[in-house]
Amino acid sequence: MKLDRLIGILSILLQREKVTAPELARKFEVSRRTIQRDIEALCRAGIPLATTQGAGGGISILDGYRVDRTLLTAPEMQAILAGLRSLDSVSGTSRYAQLMEKLCAGAGTPAPGSTDLLIDLSSWYKESLAPKIELIQGAICQKRIVRFCYFSPKGESRRTVEPCYLVFQWSAWYLWGRCLTREDYRLFKLNRMTNLAAGELFEPCPAPLPNLAPQRVFPVKYRVTVLFDAAWRWRLVDEYGTDNLTEELDGRLRFTGGFPDADSVLSWVLTFGEGAELVAPEELREKLRTITQVLAQRYARRD
Repeated sequence: MKLDRLIGILSILLQREKVTAPELARKFEVSRRTIQRDIEALCRAGIPLATTQGAGGGISILDGYRVDRTLLTAPEMQAILAGLRSLDSVSGTSRYAQLMEKLCAGAGTPAPGSTDLLIDLSSWYKESLAPKIELIQGAICQKRIVRFCYFSPKGESRRTVEPCYLVFQWSAWYLWGRCLTREDYRLFKLNRMTNLAAGELFEPCPAPLPNLAPQRVFPVKYRVTVLFDAAWRWRLVDEYGTDNLTEELDGRLRFTGGFPDADSVLSWVLTFGEGAELVAPEELREKLRTITQVLAQRYARRD
């Protein structure tokens, strides 16, 4: 949609000192002529834009502008403000609050604090997460590789990545980029990164968007059945909804669902203590039996 593209162009111009028309055309996958018409539309809306030619030239926006109220409706502005506020919750800076003030100036829309939609994208790890997001954003903008130590179920490794996108998915932040170690695009969870640092420049190339379909990222290996005490209904509904639950005659809850690996199943069931019984598959019942025997010996009373 043209409105979405205009908002996107405006956002880029607010965050960067200068950008070229060919770069915007590639970003939004349209022609340079379309970008030129968009720039003209923004100028007609009262946003002062300057275009310079030659080496080092490009499109820039002047300070102190006002957004014309004909560009955005009040509901559209509120939706933008809610999204910007959510970014401020993890950015570790005030740049998005400042952007909200600029968008509201003279637009005839409610002040940023009056929007009725609040989104907080931060987490328990906000203090360590914000610097990572800031560094990766800068590396993406400057086209610099990033290096970090990464912890995965397969162990600890050093990674060098050409960063493409920051992704918020499954209540966590990820980096999508080309891993030079694996020579392929990978998804990396920010909380599993340590010793993160930006490195030398790299030559960017068109990057595929990440396929975040759950069945691809977390392919189902085990279909499990678990019986739960009724007291755990609230947690099962919170984590999986009601579609995977049926009530037994004795009041217990039968859960059926898919998991990508054995550790995910066993660790999850154990968090319910005595309130859960893994019914199937038998292979995992045996593994759980072994684990509980080891735990029983470990916590046996010492005389």
